[in-house]
Amino acid sequence: MLKKTPLNQTHREMNAKMVDFGGWDMPLHYGSQLDEHHKVRQDAGMFDVSHMLPIDIKGESTRDFLRHLVANNVDKLTIPGKALYTCMLTPEGGVIDDLIIYFLSETWFRIVVNAGTADKDVDWIIKQRDIIAPDLEITSRRDLAMIAVQGPNARAKIWQVIPEAKAATEELKLFQSATLNHFFIARTGYTGEDGFEIMLPAEESPAFWRALYDAGVAPAGLGARDTLRLEAGMNLYGQDMDETTLPMESGLGWTVDLKSERDFIGKQALLDSKVTQQLVGLVLLDRGVLRNHQKVVAQHDGREFEGEITSGGFSPTINQSIALARIAIEIAPDEEVHVLVRDKKLRAKVVKYPFVRNGKVLI
Repeated sequence: MLKKTPLNQTHREMNAKMVDFGGWDMPLHYGSQLDEHHKVRQDAGMFDVSHMLPIDIKGESTRDFLRHLVANNVDKLTIPGKALYTCMLTPEGGVIDDLIIYFLSETWFRIVVNAGTADKDVDWIIKQRDIIAPDLEITSRRDLAMIAVQGPNARAKIWQVIPEAKAATEELKLFQSATLNHFFIARTGYTGEDGFEIMLPAEESPAFWRALYDAGVAPAGLGARDTLRLEAGMNLYGQDMDETTLPMESGLGWTVDLKSERDFIGKQALLDSKVTQQLVGLVLLDRGVLRNHQKVVAQHDGREFEGEITSGGFSPTINQSIALARIAIEIAPDEEVHVLVRDKKLRAKVVKYPFVRNGKVLI
């Protein structure tokens, strides 16, 4: 039996093509994945992300607990509503999950974790809570729905549907949030475009989705979400990183704070590790399509290095095949590599990602 979000029936009424996504019954597209992709880049689209899980952590020692739990430093969160992107690590330094932490008050932080790792994450957080801070209250918020509205016109469309939200959210910077009545509105996203991610009571989400649709926001499914996030150079858990990879091997070194004196789970392992791989962008120079798990071969200073594509596909915005790949740290941008595709060696160029941000091609 697949899990269903509060918007499941709404997706079906809109004739979405539904697929099994990690045990969830989710929309792949509503007719044209390509149209949905371009709509987000050029106007506004919306995604049901209610399969992701908000977790509220409350109590006097919440900040101390999070200092130890995650790799980034929650002491950066000083303004209520501010958000922080980080990883939760194993003692060996592997990535349990990547997540966003919202600072709501000194006794209330909200974490949003990925759908596929939600159960594992909750178990891990509770296990660490029981050891470090047994007074904390941890609550999974499955009573909330989450809708991401993304694109250059996304915020204006939201204000059209919730006029009173403009005053509360117009001055929000990226990775800040505001609470308005029963709406929790964050200026975050997973597409490389501006917009809001909105949490609201689950039972109210179908009517809100319909109101957004009536305001001209296009429903978009998992297909467009994946091509958008790939263009934006954003990691997908289980592909670009997992418990077998260090953050530094997945382009996530910037989410790790090793400078402060605080200890956190996995810190010593990171300090002791020798990083030999990096995550890079690839642009295919020959005809073909880059796919996950294809082998990458690079020549550098007379040596041959092998790597692998972690996320690959066709970029609708660039009209070219692109990928994220894990290869040796010796390989630099603008170097040419070969990707093995059906026993053929196709040429690709190493580039710095993101490939696309705010509608602009960056490579």
